[in-house]
Formats: sequence, C-alpha cells, structure tokens
Amino acid sequence: MNKENLDIYLKSADFIDSDHPAVQQYAKEVTYGVKDEVEKVKYLYYAVRDGFRYDPYRLDFSKEAMKASSLLTRDYGYCVEKSCLFAAASRAIGVPSRLGFANVRNHIGTAKLEAVLQTDVLVFHGYAEIYLNGKWIKVTPVFNKELCEKLNVKPLDFNPEGDSIFQEYNEKGGKFMEYLHQYDHFEDIPYEFFMGELIKYYPHLTSKLQERNLLHIK
Repeated sequence: MNKENLDIYLKSADFIDSDHPAVQQYAKEVTYGVKDEVEKVKYLYYAVRDGFRYDPYRLDFSKEAMKASSLLTRDYGYCVEKSCLFAAASRAIGVPSRLGFANVRNHIGTAKLEAVLQTDVLVFHGYAEIYLNGKWIKVTPVFNKELCEKLNVKPLDFNPEGDSIFQEYNEKGGKFMEYLHQYDHFEDIPYEFFMGELIKYYPHLTSKLQERNLLHIK
C-alpha cells in the first residue's frame, strides 16, 4: 500500500481525534524515551488495555462521549471506546490506524448484560487495525488483565507479526468468544451505521438508542 493510500489513516477524525491535545499528550507520555516504532505501539497497547477497565455497563452513545479524547477523562470504557483511543494514539505517533467491527457471541457473558440485551450476541464489537512492518494487523486492547484473570482467559498480548483478536477458548478449554459476522474496516467510527445496527439487533432498546444514551446497568 502506497503512502497516499495510508494518509487518510494518519489524519485526525471526528472520533479518532488524534490531534486533540489530550490524546497528543497521552501518546507522548506513554511512549516517552522509546525510540523503536514497534515498541511505541506495544507501550500504547498495554497502556490502553490495562489502564482503562473494560466496563459494558455504562454506555454513552452520544458523539462527544465516543471520542478518543473523552475516554481520557475517565478510567473505564468498552471495546469501541478503547479501540478508538488506541487508534488515535497510534496516529499521534505516526502509525496508520483504523477501526474494525464484528458481531461476536460471548459464551461467558454476564447474566445482567444478557438480560438487558436479550441475547448473548454483542453487536459491533470494536477493535483496531494498525499498519506495521508493511502490513495491516488487528489489535484488541479491550479486556484488561484483571478481567481476564477473573474470566480464566489468558490476556491478549500485543503481537506485531499477526492479529490479536478475542480467544475462542478460555484456559479451561471452554468456549469464550465466537466471531459471527465481520464488518468492513473504517477510517473512523461509522456512527449512523453503528447506531442503525444496534437498533436492528436490539429493537427493544430503540427508544434509548435513539436518545444516544444507553445502559447504566446496575
């Protein structure tokens, strides 16, 4: 892929707001003193994975809340938010990035989340893709180490040579995550498409989704 094709994946966007001062400062602090590009990305990966607790119970789908810079104002987030921040920080250090989405079945989902969604299918699960060593690789800095230990799943490590996606099995050999449908990759969060898919799969939540502010599950 030539440089011209990669330029769009280096520019700041509405949600991957890599030019935001807070994102620039975050990327600078996390990678301070690191010279190698791969090592910089590795530092960002673990900083996002473990520095923000995965929390699917406080979901705010307003446009402002979903910006990468917004996640830096709190210590928790869910897959789309965490992947968005990682993508933004990657662009901030000059590494092309984009977002990918998939529908997955969570075989170790919590009862209260499934009760609200009325399904064990998680729609528009988000992950990041980065262009490293001449190729695109998938990166999932989502489930923090503490959560993985609780779920008996080995935390996803950063792999500069290949994809890092949710594990199919936990450490006891039981089913963990199953990828059901793969969406395309995007230069930024495809907001209206995203909201439309949520309404399509969770029609009972349409009114809350249309308000763009959903699920403070207790």
